[in-house]
Amino acid sequence: MTGWLPTAPCTPRDCAGHGGPAAGPVAAAGRLLAGILLVVAGAPLAPLLAPLPAAVRHRLTRCWARAVLRAFGVRITVRIAAQAVPVAPGAGALVVANHISWLDIPLLACVFPGRVLAKSEIRDWPVIGALAARGGTLFVERERLRALPGTVRTLATALTEGSHVVVFPEGCTWCGRDQGPFTGAVFQAALDAGAPVQPVRIAYRAPDGSLSGAPAYIGDGTLTASLWRVAAAGGLTAEITVLPPIPAGRHTDRRSLAGAARSAVVVREPLRTAAAVHGPGGSHPAVPHPGVSQTAVPHTAVPHTAVASDSANLPSPSVHQCLNSIPAQPSSVRTRS
Repeated sequence: MTGWLPTAPCTPRDCAGHGGPAAGPVAAAGRLLAGILLVVAGAPLAPLLAPLPAAVRHRLTRCWARAVLRAFGVRITVRIAAQAVPVAPGAGALVVANHISWLDIPLLACVFPGRVLAKSEIRDWPVIGALAARGGTLFVERERLRALPGTVRTLATALTEGSHVVVFPEGCTWCGRDQGPFTGAVFQAALDAGAPVQPVRIAYRAPDGSLSGAPAYIGDGTLTASLWRVAAAGGLTAEITVLPPIPAGRHTDRRSLAGAARSAVVVREPLRTAAAVHGPGGSHPAVPHPGVSQTAVPHTAVPHTAVASDSANLPSPSVHQCLNSIPAQPSSVRTRS
């Protein structure tokens, strides 16, 4: 492992709580089995979709992605900012989002089916790796800096060909209460291709509206533990907020473009901790999605920047306060991208 890779301070102990009811063991096991079966079923079906027209392929992808989330007992809510004008069909766009969980990928596919940039290790995962490769996933070798220019060229080519390319510029997963910096390299692909950037914000909520850490795939947590937390979380809602796109040409360098995208996506909210839970000490406007809750919100109602002085947004004592106080000393091990 190399020291330059992004890290996050989030840990399952501090950040993986869920402020809602828990499903019983039998119900949770049923959800887990149904979700895994749907994911496994997608692997052999992916090659059959390739020859189909893009509109049909994307519609089927959305149906599959919604079915996966529902199998795990997750509701879907899509919020659309007032100025979020959809990118024209067939036009390439770099879709950038904060990264919390493996659930992020099917959640984004409900609204922006396209090609996803993922770490190369996923290609070797059982079942999921085959599904990702056959679905057109673009892989990056994160530990090889020399491979980065080639990855950027591949992304630019996909954008030029009219694909929606989904990337997570944080480079690692966070719990969702706070977000990490956006790396600028992937934004060079949008500049090279003359493609717009579509910022998207992801959040997972408990029934009371508070952020839930149940889906977070963070720190030294395992995929098995994350899968079980999702299946056992009652009333979990996956919320995706479509923000106004950043037109091509508005920014001429990747750093300013990355900064503009992050300022749109970033928001800080309190996250219920595991200690608090377990005891003391929708759709894109251009693509209707039946059965998905949709909410149109004024752009001004969607906060774009973290306000550290706002008492309503101050976090409870957690690892995040340590990170914000000492930004040069992140405290956790590297997390998955």
